[in-house]
This record gives sequence, structure tokens and C-alpha cells, in this order.
Amino acid sequence: MGLTDLGAALLRTLDPEIAHNLSIRALQWTPLPPAPADDPVLATTVAGLRLPNPVGLAAGLDKNGVALHGLARLGFGFVECGSVTPKAQPGNPKPRLFRLSEDRAIINRMGFNNAGLDAFADQLARRPRSAIVGANLGANKDTGDKAADYVTGLLRVKGLADYVTVNVSSPNTPGLRALQGRAQLDDLLGRLAEARGGDATPVFLKIAPDLEDGEMAMIVEAAIDHRIDALIVSNTTLDRPASLRSAHRGESGGLSGAPLRSRASLALRAAADASGGRLPLIAVGGIGSGAEAWERIRAGASAIQIYSALIYEGPGLVGRIKRDLAARARAEGFSTVAEAVATAR
Repeated sequence: MGLTDLGAALLRTLDPEIAHNLSIRALQWTPLPPAPADDPVLATTVAGLRLPNPVGLAAGLDKNGVALHGLARLGFGFVECGSVTPKAQPGNPKPRLFRLSEDRAIINRMGFNNAGLDAFADQLARRPRSAIVGANLGANKDTGDKAADYVTGLLRVKGLADYVTVNVSSPNTPGLRALQGRAQLDDLLGRLAEARGGDATPVFLKIAPDLEDGEMAMIVEAAIDHRIDALIVSNTTLDRPASLRSAHRGESGGLSGAPLRSRASLALRAAADASGGRLPLIAVGGIGSGAEAWERIRAGASAIQIYSALIYEGPGLVGRIKRDLAARARAEGFSTVAEAVATAR
């Protein structure tokens, strides 16, 4: 166990939100050595972004973009910070973060707690230029026009991030997931396309795993119609599998971690079927090993993101997944991981 993994184990003995805040401080102030150079077989390109490897950090860990220099040294191919809203907001009342250790899962109802767009942009201006950094945008809880909040966010981070993610899938902001309906999505994505103008910064759309039959195809078509550059599939789920054992299984909020694996994998396959290779996909949800990452890549994901698994496995998980992906690619006759995308279909 490396020092960073040992630190993660110690943090698991603390209250989840206290542990989260301490991990951010550690990433801010601990002088971590640079990660080893990536195996060339891992190099890939997503929406024009050249990634040294396909293993990314999902949004939620570094909501305010304050620990990007530390995160950039953990070996990720790309790091996504946020979600950020135009105005600072405290989020939902505590407790709002629950560790389901028996299930290797997390339930959160944080509610987009963050320091606001201006503070976030200031941090992005000081980000490490050697890393691929994405900005995840949300909408304020009390806003009357949520689409306008995303346009505000897009314009404010222009030129500061390598890509922007429009998060319409958090279950913890009232009315947010309603933006995934076709009329609402057309309005939102149309306004974002107008705000983008000729800016070449890729814009991704992050969607929920809890979609009804036919909704995935509709979302894919809307994304393509409005020049979205990739889909992130998917966010936390409101579902509660019967297999959950933890005493916290009844808490409200979004469930992530190992129990999300099956639902997120099905959502990815539905997105791959609907897109037919027309739209890059990034898989997230329940990925905690190289085997799971490889399965999502073979199913159609050009890259993957992790977060909850880091809480249980520690930051060393990033390197373990990368080594496993490189070994699997070579063992199955691929010269790069990118060649394996959608080959199981």
C-alpha cells in the first residue's frame, strides 16, 4: 500500500464529509511527485482532446478547482472539477454524504455546494497547464431559468478549461433532471450552441442512468443536433438495489459506487446503440478495476471516469487500472486502447 492509499484508508475512519474536505486540503498542500509517464498504448483522443490515458476523474471531488495541481500528479488522463453554479451556495443541510462500506458505495445529497463561478474561474486561471482539465457546470437551486445558468457558466470559463461539461443529471437539485426532456433539452442546448459561437472548446453533456425506454435515443439525437461533442454516461442513480446491506441504504440522494455498475453499464450500451459511433462516450459509474474499465471501453466508451472507487481503493487505483488496461489491450491484439473501443458490439 502506497502512502496515498494509506492516507485514504485513514480518511475512511472519519465522518465522510470531514474526510472529503481533508482529502482536498491534502491534495492542495502535499508535495506529491509526478506520476510516471504513461504507457503509449494508453494514449487516445476524445472530442479532439489528446489524452495520455483514458482514465479520468469524475466531477464532485474538487468542486471548486482548488486541488488541480495535486490531482494532476495522480496519473489521471484528464481531471474534471465542479459542479459549479453561477452563485455560491451552501448546498443541502448536513448530514448529506454517507459511506455504505458494506456495499462499496456512496449516497450523497450535497446539492451543488460550491464557492461560485468567479472563485472557480480564478482557480482555473492558475491550473496546471500540463493536465487536461474539464469544468462541470450546474444550475443554482433557486434560479428561475436554469438554462441561463449554464450559459453564464459556459461564458465565464471560456478559455480556462480544456472542455466543459453540462450536468443536467444530478438528482439533488429540484427540477434539474427535467432538462433531459426533448423540449427543455432543445432549449438548453440551442442556447449553449449560440453562446459557443465559433469557440472550439468541446462541450460534453452528462446524463442520468435513470432513463425510460426511448429517452436515451432522444438525448443522443438532441446532442448531435446541437453539436455536443461527447456524452458522459452516467451520473448517480435514485434506484436502491435490493442487495444493499448498509444501514445508510435508505438515505435520500444519488447512489454511486459498485451497486451502480450494472445500471451504468446498461446506460452506456443504450447510448452506444443510439449513437452508432457518431458521438464519443465517456463511461462513469461503478468502475473500480481494470476489468470494469476494459468492459466499458469494449462496449463503446472512448474513456472512463472514476470517483467513488477511489474512496475505497485509494489513489493507487488509477495506476492499477492503467496497467491492467495496457496489459489487456496487448493480450487481445490491440496496438492502442483506442482500437478496442466498441469492439465487443
